[in-house]
Amino acid sequence: MTSPAPSDQPARDADTPAPTEARRLAPRPGTTRTLLAVLASAGAVGALGFAAAVLAFFIGNGHSPEVFSQLAGHFALAGLFATMLLAVSNAVGALRTWFLALISGLAAAVLAAILATTATVLATGRGVTGELFLFVIGSLVSLNLVFVLAVSLGELWLAPRVYRAVRDHRPARRERRIALVRIPASNLADGELTHLERTPVDAARADEQWDNYCAVLVAEGWETVEVDAAPELADSVFVEDAVVFFDGLAVLTSPGADSRRGEIEGVERTVRDLPGVEIARIELPGTLDGGDVLKVGRTVYVGASSRTNAEGIRQLRELLADRGHTVVAVPVTRALHLKSAVTALPDGTVVGHPELVDAPTLFPRFLPVPEREGVAVVALSDETLLMSASAPETARLLSGLGYRVLTVDIGEFEKLEGCVTCLSVRVR
Repeated sequence: MTSPAPSDQPARDADTPAPTEARRLAPRPGTTRTLLAVLASAGAVGALGFAAAVLAFFIGNGHSPEVFSQLAGHFALAGLFATMLLAVSNAVGALRTWFLALISGLAAAVLAAILATTATVLATGRGVTGELFLFVIGSLVSLNLVFVLAVSLGELWLAPRVYRAVRDHRPARRERRIALVRIPASNLADGELTHLERTPVDAARADEQWDNYCAVLVAEGWETVEVDAAPELADSVFVEDAVVFFDGLAVLTSPGADSRRGEIEGVERTVRDLPGVEIARIELPGTLDGGDVLKVGRTVYVGASSRTNAEGIRQLRELLADRGHTVVAVPVTRALHLKSAVTALPDGTVVGHPELVDAPTLFPRFLPVPEREGVAVVALSDETLLMSASAPETARLLSGLGYRVLTVDIGEFEKLEGCVTCLSVRVR
């Protein structure tokens, strides 16, 4: 078992992916949060209409407290009707554009005012007459005018802000930092190879290297959660390819190699036990390996490789369309996965070896590294990077940039086109 070769230097990484319509046995990610956003935005506008109308009458009547007893019930009812109507319209997309929001706000305000006024008048014992109809319609430019204006403007200005704030809110994460890992299979040496010639793999040494890798994670404050062992699935140790996390969303992938599709079941069981995680999945004919997904801020680079196809990328775009991420497809022909060619530093700089990168100009900041094994970095914090011991020059380069770099020997896994990012999935 090799010990981590501290080099006064740190590490960090980047990853994550997506699904489509036919595939959703699991609930659509974000459903609960979206429903809360719809109700909160509608409720905020309804409350605004109530408050604005009552306040206007209170001021207009010389600050008379009698206004509250006379009109609070009426405008509370109007606000309730407006909330229900706006909840429906916001749920079907009224907040997507300003003119739809304005139209839905005006329509809901007018209808809510009519319903509330009608109910208020009927509650006094008066019957339905033409006079009642005229009074109700006339109230739109008198009694209910402030309410109608407040609701219309509230739906235009306030509702979208409340909706986005609730939908995009992420609870403050506890200090618990989790990394999923999976013990090497007994037939590890039979793993898939695409760009390398097969060479003998020392299974005992691989086990020691895996133990050492996990020990570094633990020493740096990460809690390792082991996915159930899969002794018959040769590539299962490369757990990164089976699932990718976007905040509270776990995307179960659709591996591009047939031999790896059995890995997903065990990973899904483990992910379902994690608190506060929603699950989505990529479905065939889409294929996507987690090693092809690199997150840099809100940009998600996805490698179009031999393991990830156009349909898998399309499903990812669909999943992330309303989650604030931009998906950028990147051609990958010189390496197994995108993250076999490039990864990212905590500051967003993409690092890679020029011979492995098809299109470096797709990355706003690209830093070439001197060794092929140096392309993979795992960010354990904003200051600490984990790298392969096979790339000492790259470790020195990144150390000189102010990072604390930890190195670990993973040579047996590198024989199988693996790297430091492949051996874990950080829940983040």
